[in-house]
Amino acid sequence: MAFRKNPRTLLLKTTALAAVAAFIQGCAQTPAQQPPSEATIAAHVAAATRDAGTDLAPLLALCKPAPAAQPPQAELDKGLRALIDKPAPPPGKAFDNLYFVGADWVSAWAIKTSDGIILIDALNNQMEAAALIEGGMRRLGLDPAQIKYVVVTHGHGDHYGGAPYLAQKYRARVVMSEADWTMTETKLEFATPVWGAPPKRGAGDMSVKDGDRLTLGDTTVTLYITPGHTMGTISPVFDVTADGQKHRAMLWGGTAFNFGKNVPRLGSYIDATRRMGTVAEAQKIDVLVSNHSGYDGSQGKLAALRQQPAGAANPFVIGTPAVSRALNVMGECAQAQRDRFVLQ
Repeated sequence: MAFRKNPRTLLLKTTALAAVAAFIQGCAQTPAQQPPSEATIAAHVAAATRDAGTDLAPLLALCKPAPAAQPPQAELDKGLRALIDKPAPPPGKAFDNLYFVGADWVSAWAIKTSDGIILIDALNNQMEAAALIEGGMRRLGLDPAQIKYVVVTHGHGDHYGGAPYLAQKYRARVVMSEADWTMTETKLEFATPVWGAPPKRGAGDMSVKDGDRLTLGDTTVTLYITPGHTMGTISPVFDVTADGQKHRAMLWGGTAFNFGKNVPRLGSYIDATRRMGTVAEAQKIDVLVSNHSGYDGSQGKLAALRQQPAGAANPFVIGTPAVSRALNVMGECAQAQRDRFVLQ
């Protein structure tokens, strides 16, 4: 009597063999991660350099070796004073609804909405908040009394220093992640008299988590938690317009590796760049700005906007591929630094 094969059994065996074959092929195509070495460091730096091209070259500063520890207090204070003493650039209008009101080395951005202003970061201290944020807004035709929210991207004093002054004067609500509220309320990562005191959380202030949305009038800002620079760094994403055209913008909330030899934290940073790269692709983000103009070239772009004729291309619109490349550069430099620390 001839043996008849069960078609269902045959199908299961075929499917299993196909799965094994696919697994073997996948392993062949995806080699195991190389252990850290001078060669892996060089490879990450080379990848970052390739992605940076010429347009994103300022981000390659991240690929330079980072210190394993914070500087001594006197050195930290002296360096911060030198940065704060640099003459401030003029305020400027980047988009119909986005304005730069920052200092030379640290930025503050004002988002104009139909029901007031969302300020992103508050500079180093009360003096800068008064001279550069309030003064800059007035020069640009904005009313500082319309500041409804102050979003502090992370808990370092160059971003929160002026927040208490603005919050008290205009009854603005301070917005920060829970991790960074906790850090500023317990043990500051950088304690220095050069900066203003951190804000004290009031009843109207906000603690936000990843993906929370802040809506004011006709504008909604999505707040992504991108840990690394601090563990509660916020990177806001929002719409901007130029000549009637809408664009999607991301403000990367914390960039440098100034937290010393902390390999897990660099891992969080790397994961954040990858995750936000996915967000950038999905949302077609084509504008990337920073809270330090040395990374996004905002001062040069604002100068170009002041000189170019109406209708010319906005230099802040770099396109989604360039935004993705920028995130790749930051991630590759972080991987190079992680490998350096592992080898130490």
